[in-house]
Amino acid sequence: MAAEFPFHTLMIQGTTSDAGKSTLVAALCRLLRRDGIAVAPFKPKNMALNSAVTADGGEIGRAQALQAQAAGIAPHTDMNPVLLKPSSDTGAQVIVHGKVRADMHARDYHRYKSEAMQAVLASYHRLRAQYRAIIVEGAGSPAEINLRARDIANMGFAEAVDCPVVIVADIDRGGVFAHLTGTLDCLSESERARVVGFVINRFRGDPGLLQAGLDWLEQRTGKPVLAVLPYLHGLQLDAEDAIASSQNARGQFRVAVPVLPRISNHTDFDALRAHPEVDLQFIGPGRPIPPADLIILPGSKNTRDDLAWLRQQGWPEAIGRHLRYGGKLIGICGGFQMLGQSVDDPHGVEGAPGSTPGLGLLAMRTELTRDKRLLQVSGRCAFGAEEAGVRGYEIHMGVSQGAALQRPAFVIDGRGEGAVSEDGQILGSYLHGMFDTPQAFSALLAWAGLDGAAPVDLDALREASLERLADAALPLYEALKKLESRFGR
Repeated sequence: MAAEFPFHTLMIQGTTSDAGKSTLVAALCRLLRRDGIAVAPFKPKNMALNSAVTADGGEIGRAQALQAQAAGIAPHTDMNPVLLKPSSDTGAQVIVHGKVRADMHARDYHRYKSEAMQAVLASYHRLRAQYRAIIVEGAGSPAEINLRARDIANMGFAEAVDCPVVIVADIDRGGVFAHLTGTLDCLSESERARVVGFVINRFRGDPGLLQAGLDWLEQRTGKPVLAVLPYLHGLQLDAEDAIASSQNARGQFRVAVPVLPRISNHTDFDALRAHPEVDLQFIGPGRPIPPADLIILPGSKNTRDDLAWLRQQGWPEAIGRHLRYGGKLIGICGGFQMLGQSVDDPHGVEGAPGSTPGLGLLAMRTELTRDKRLLQVSGRCAFGAEEAGVRGYEIHMGVSQGAALQRPAFVIDGRGEGAVSEDGQILGSYLHGMFDTPQAFSALLAWAGLDGAAPVDLDALREASLERLADAALPLYEALKKLESRFGR
């Protein structure tokens, strides 16, 4: 018999971005799954350039795909009905129910929120009809006063569906008690009433030294601290947006990745970061470009602007030296487009209409199109001696054509995909996740010069991390089961 869980919907909000909302939702989804309770994750609105393709052919935030894995279900567009993918400091591509709706300025999106809320509620009610429990992730902080009007991401959603809220704060940042009390003070009376308790996340040290602070917090706010969760090192989980640059080990095989201003889907490199023989470095603006065995140009939400940034940072010259000395180069999605002779944008998909010269390393041209290709794919590697299997996904707005495509990097569903240069030093592809399949991982590293590299099973690493995360969050889960729900009746 399924264990009792008092809430049909529970929302996790944070005092700040990166407080641990995504991982906490994943942990609760895994714990509910362990208890045999049908559960789904939900995030009303996400802003991230790290996205995933769903089985129903749409696009959602990467964190929601991971949470779906924790729940043991396939990711679906209803789990993240509104996704914003920033294309500039003031504009973003607005994706609703997995499909591009429009490119909007920040002010235009603010006016659009009322319509977006209808899409959010439609998705939520569809999930409610299918699952016993919904664990909801907020966005940023509910204390952002300037964003409170027509809020769909935090308390605006919680009030609309009448669900309880747990607020999580990251003690590793410092000022955790100020974060929690200050957040509560910024809420309305009805919003404060639906906060059922706090979680203090990423604690390390002597728990006894924290108790006086916990007692003070509960006395001052009248809200219980439901759990103090430990700092967990070495988790292998998809980052929602911030680049996870930490690495457990630094091997001898050097990989350099430029941190483009609009870098997207940087989880493409998670398997490389996890390998003990690989030293992967993300190279930010102004940093010296180090010698490397392999350079990878990542995906981009604004290929033409990021090409200009590469030139400003001296990457074309560094890539030229790298190739002259026998180094290997991979371009993924937007990075693949950059390798060609030009990136043409006649429709103004990424800004003002126009054309930008590419790096001229592959004989092809790319035209950006209004239609976005969203597809989960599988096939085999077309380079090297072995035809290793590969799986991944495509998310791009653009069509590439040219002689370089006659030497494909992969064969996907019977068609050639991507390109390999005549001299075999350069590989380009639209395939995200090419390193995630163990066979393809080993084949790609062998092509790049690291022979005999043991494969990395990224999915197995994720599963182990989800289990660790759930074990650590068990005190919170038990505390929640003891609460009595007074919401959503």
